[in-house]
Amino acid sequence: MTEDTRRRAEAAQKDIEDVTSVVLPEPGQPPVLLDAADPQTSEEIRRRMDELDMSDSGSIVRFGTRAQAELQEISQRMLADVKNKDVGPAGESLREIVTTIRGFSTAELDMRRERSWWEKLIGKSAPFAKFVANYEEVQTQLDRVTADLESHEQRLLKDIKALDLLYDRTLKFYDELALYISAGEAKLKQLDSNDIPALEARVEEGQEAEQVMRAQELRDLRTARDDLERRVHDLKLTRQVTMQSLPSIRLVQENDKSLVTKINSTLVNTVPLWETQLAQAVTIQRSAEAAQAVRAASDLTNDLLTRNAENLRQANAQIRTETERGVFDIDAVRTANAELIATIEDSLRIADEGRARRAAAEEDLTRMEGELRDALGAASASRQPDTTGKVTQA
Repeated sequence: MTEDTRRRAEAAQKDIEDVTSVVLPEPGQPPVLLDAADPQTSEEIRRRMDELDMSDSGSIVRFGTRAQAELQEISQRMLADVKNKDVGPAGESLREIVTTIRGFSTAELDMRRERSWWEKLIGKSAPFAKFVANYEEVQTQLDRVTADLESHEQRLLKDIKALDLLYDRTLKFYDELALYISAGEAKLKQLDSNDIPALEARVEEGQEAEQVMRAQELRDLRTARDDLERRVHDLKLTRQVTMQSLPSIRLVQENDKSLVTKINSTLVNTVPLWETQLAQAVTIQRSAEAAQAVRAASDLTNDLLTRNAENLRQANAQIRTETERGVFDIDAVRTANAELIATIEDSLRIADEGRARRAAAEEDLTRMEGELRDALGAASASRQPDTTGKVTQA
């Protein structure tokens, strides 16, 4: 960030404090009746009542249109303000500056790491040289984004002041509608209490020839009265819409105030703090680079001492182990003895199983021989000859 940009950002803090400290007035009370109004308000209500001519339907249609036209103008200005709002690019610039700062970390700078043979072959920069090159590139991006943020800040300050004026005009229009509503209700009360009853009496008291004309006048007056009642209702709806627009103006304004405060904080605090931390990191790394040769020699000596001690310990352990080892390992003798015993036991078990099978087979043979002998004897007895020389069948 340049010195001029920093000075402008600090100077803008006064404008931001001024616009954020403005307290907007609240909407007024509901419309008051003519009889309950103070003299000044009563005079304003009567002036608006004088705009009504019950014999002219156009005056009823035009009643309050001047105030409604102002509402339309205010609504169009609000819409144009929303359409032209450059909050998107402003927010994008804030995100870009945060991303740029986060994407560049001093943790990437490791002076202890040396370039590999491949990095040296392809000409890759040393860690510190690469760090400085990245710093210069990021600094260029920050200067560009900072200029954009400063432009957004000035634009938002103008928008906030314009919204103050817009809120004030909307509030005046809101109060103007209250006067028109009070005037309309007072006129309706006058019609219901005086004008219509008086005309009804004239119709009843008039001659037959005049009754038709006066009856038509009565119908026209009642119609005009109903039109005025609907017109007053429309004005009440318009006033309600206007009341809803007041907090919406405040909401847009508060969003602008929050955004401009965030932008100014980024310009005054975040970017300078990041640059300070980065400068400290560069200074520290340069100091570390000066002591790198001494540290490398000390590390090499310590490594040699440590490795020699480790090699001596390993060699001594191997030699002593082989010296103390017997001709035969007791574990090998124990395993061979167990296998020999298992072999003898297997031989005895197999011999016992063979004798058992032979004894069982001998019993089976004896039994089968007896069964065969019995079968042959039975067959011989059934074929012996009788005294007549015939063979007797069993």
